[in-house]
Amino acid sequence: MTRLRTALDAVGLGSVPVEEQLIESRDDATRFAFAGSPTILIDGEDLFPGASRTTDLACRVYPTASSLAGWPEVEAISAALTASLDGARDSAPNSAEGSVPGAPGGAV
Repeated sequence: MTRLRTALDAVGLGSVPVEEQLIESRDDATRFAFAGSPTILIDGEDLFPGASRTTDLACRVYPTASSLAGWPEVEAISAALTASLDGARDSAPNSAEGSVPGAPGGAV
């Protein structure tokens, strides 16, 4: 969670609330867009799309500069957040600066 908070700070979203959701059962995994732990969601969408959703209580790995790891690097999270925000701005009709539809509101 520290890496996510650091990345939010880096892209100017340090005040955005983050919600942590413990996935304890297959029912929980079905209810959320779970692709292994940790899965980072922005408005219900996986910040790192491409991983298959699962109902298994599984771990997730992310590519890093040197290997695979259990959390994405801060730089990767920052880049994905920036891309997510840019996409939200591009798809929002008549969006005013400072009002960013799709701004991160939670993470799982």
